[in-house]
Amino acid sequence: MVDNSKHASSFRDPSGYIFTEEGVIKRAIFPIYFKQYEALTTSGFFDSLFINKLLIPHSEKSKTGDKIVIQPDHIPFISYPYEWSFNMYKEAALLTLKLQKYSLEKGFSLKDATAFNIAFHEGKAIFIDTLSFDFYQENSPWRAYKQFITHFLGPLVLAHYHGAQSLKLMSNFIDGIPIKMLASMLPFKTKMNPFLYSNIHLLAKFEDKHNEDYKGESKASALSKKGQLNIIQSLYDYIKKLSLKEHSEWGNYYDKTNYSTDAFVEKSAIINSWITNLNTKTLIDVGGNDGTFVRKITTDLQQALVCDIDNNAVDFNYKAIRENKESFITPFVLDVLNPSAAIGFQNKERDSFINRMKDFTPDVTLALAVIHHMSLSGNVTFEMSAQFFASFSKHLVIEFPKRNDSWVQRLLSSKVDFKDYFDWYSLENFETAYAIYFEVIEKKSIANSERVMYLLKPKDVK
Repeated sequence: MVDNSKHASSFRDPSGYIFTEEGVIKRAIFPIYFKQYEALTTSGFFDSLFINKLLIPHSEKSKTGDKIVIQPDHIPFISYPYEWSFNMYKEAALLTLKLQKYSLEKGFSLKDATAFNIAFHEGKAIFIDTLSFDFYQENSPWRAYKQFITHFLGPLVLAHYHGAQSLKLMSNFIDGIPIKMLASMLPFKTKMNPFLYSNIHLLAKFEDKHNEDYKGESKASALSKKGQLNIIQSLYDYIKKLSLKEHSEWGNYYDKTNYSTDAFVEKSAIINSWITNLNTKTLIDVGGNDGTFVRKITTDLQQALVCDIDNNAVDFNYKAIRENKESFITPFVLDVLNPSAAIGFQNKERDSFINRMKDFTPDVTLALAVIHHMSLSGNVTFEMSAQFFASFSKHLVIEFPKRNDSWVQRLLSSKVDFKDYFDWYSLENFETAYAIYFEVIEKKSIANSERVMYLLKPKDVK
C-alpha cells in the first residue's frame, strides 16, 4: 500500500522519511539509525544545537522497535537554494561548516552536505535534516566533502565571478553542480589559486582521469581529525570573504520613484489601513524590493514573505532583517515572470512556488509597482496576471501605474516600433480583466501621482 503522506524526496535517505499527518510534518526514523539517534539525544548534542538555533528543534512523539516518530517545529515557508540571495547562500554554507566542525569535536560527522538541508526561518539559516548526523570514524575523511563543493563552494565561486544568477543553476542540478562543469566555467586564473585549484580543479582532474565518482578521499589514504578540521576551517575562511562583483539597478531604487514624499507616505498609509482592517497575520510582497513597505506595516505580522528578482535588493533586505532581528520576515529571490517550478524525480521532490504559496495561504498578497513590469516587460496580459494572483491570494493589494506614469512611459518607449501593440495597457482594461477573477473591496487614487491602489478579493471562478 502506498503511503501518500510520505514526502516525495524521502526515498533519498535510508535512515528514515518525512511524512504529513493531519497537516503536520513529522519524521519517521528506521532502526538502522536508532543507535545514532540515541547517542545524539542522550549526549546533549541535539539539545545544544536547538539552544543555539542551528538545528530545527523536534519533539519525540512515539517509539517502537520498528520506528521512532519525531515532530520538528513548523516552518511556514521553505525556500530553496536557487531562491536565495548571495549572502543567504553564504550563510547556509557557513552554517554547514559550523555544524561539521562541532560534530567532529563531539564525535560525530555530517554524512551529507546538500544545500537542501538548510531553510531560512525566524530571520536566519537553520539546518533541517535531523538524520544527517552520523558517528565519526577515526582517520576517515569527510565523506560529504565533494557534495559540499558541488552544493556550496562551487555555486558561490561561480556567483563571485559571473554574478548571482549562477546560483539558479541549482534548479537544474538538484544533486549539485558537476565538478567538471564548475571547473570549466571558472576563469583560467583560478587554477593559479592554490585553494580553488585543490578544492575544484584538482577534483575535476581526478574525476576526468578515473571516470568515477570521487567522494573526497583517496582509497589508500587516511585523514586525521585535525587534518579534517583544518580543511573545514580553510573552507570557512575562504567562503566568509567571498563577495559579489556585480551591481544592479536597485541601489537607490526609492530615490528614483516618480512620486512625491507625500504620495509615498499616503501609499504606505493606505496599505497599513487595509492590512489592519483585514486583521492580517501572514502576507507575501511580490516584487517587494528591500521590504520597505512591509517594514512600514504597524500590525503585528506572524510571517511576511518578501520576494524580488533583484539579488542585491534581497541581500539588502536580509542584512536589515539580521540587524533589526525581524524574525517575521523571510526574503527570497523570485522572478515573477518565471517562478520556481517543481523539480526532482517525477517533478515532486521540490515544490513549485505556486504550490508552496497555496500551502502558505497568505492573508494578503501585496503587488506594488509590479503590474507594469509584468505587462510591459513580460508581455503578460492583465487576465493572465489576474489568474496568477488569484491562484494563491485571499486578498490582493495591487498598485496600478496609469499610462501617463513616467515609469510606464519609459517602458513603452523601450518597445520602439512595437509600442502601439501595448495600446491595451490602460486602467479600464486592467479593471475589466481583473473583474473576471476579483471583486473590488476598495479603490483609492494616490494624490499627485499616476498611481491607483486596489484592495481586491478573489471570486469563486470555475
